[in-house]
Amino acid sequence: MVHSSSPIGVFDSGVGGLSVLQALRQELPGESFVYLADNAYAPYGERGDAFVAERTLAIGNYLLRSHAIKALVVACNTATAAAIHLLRAQWPDLLLVGVEPALKPAAASSRTGHIGVIGTRGTLGSAKFAQLQASLPPTVQCHLQPCDGLAYAIERSALQSDDAAQADVAALCQRYLQALGHFGSGDGSMDTLVLGCTHYVFVTPLLRSLLGPQVTLIDTGAPVARQTARLLQTAKLQTPDKTPAQVQLLTTGDLALLRAGASRWLQLSTADCHTVALPAPDYA
Repeated sequence: MVHSSSPIGVFDSGVGGLSVLQALRQELPGESFVYLADNAYAPYGERGDAFVAERTLAIGNYLLRSHAIKALVVACNTATAAAIHLLRAQWPDLLLVGVEPALKPAAASSRTGHIGVIGTRGTLGSAKFAQLQASLPPTVQCHLQPCDGLAYAIERSALQSDDAAQADVAALCQRYLQALGHFGSGDGSMDTLVLGCTHYVFVTPLLRSLLGPQVTLIDTGAPVARQTARLLQTAKLQTPDKTPAQVQLLTTGDLALLRAGASRWLQLSTADCHTVALPAPDYA
């Protein structure tokens, strides 16, 4: 039975979705959350749709059965593209929010009409992304760049905060931005960059240093948090004011990695981090 004091479930293939959890906690400070990182099978962006769909349904089932969540935020662009329609079909009464690259806000804010998009190969190659891109005005041109290995490198940099790990992230960011083309405010230049993976939010300062102040960076954390708040209000499922907020952080993989991300990026206690066992996937 779902109650107003039940927690909100949030999941990602790894710790990148902590950026969405951060935005949710800012928008909904009184709510409790259960975050699950499927690190044992990360990253999703370099796997097939069938695999991602199976993991998404398994995690949704676990969060509903074991934590009685009142809403589920799919804090992963790849899982949203591959499987959110399956979640809606499986649990039609569940409050459900997905993430997708913020192309429409980027198109609205761009003055040059050229926007860059960085994301995983799975996200940028999905049918859902193609539909989103096709919905933009014809005057807007998107420049796409799959960033193989970047989400993984960002995760490792949280765990291994040495110069070599940071240098790997910086090298990948520089390589992929250069591959996209010219950024700037002039005609034909990209003046907006969409962060199409939740991990990339954690390297925003690095991206800004590489691109300069004239380029606008757009992610989806705040819009997702506002949409979650609207759904809770409409369903009258906001947590009562006197209910103490709690955050549980779970992983199917490396506990040290989750603890490092939670501590470094969200300043959360590592005591709130735990491992959880879910059935292994059928798809390799």
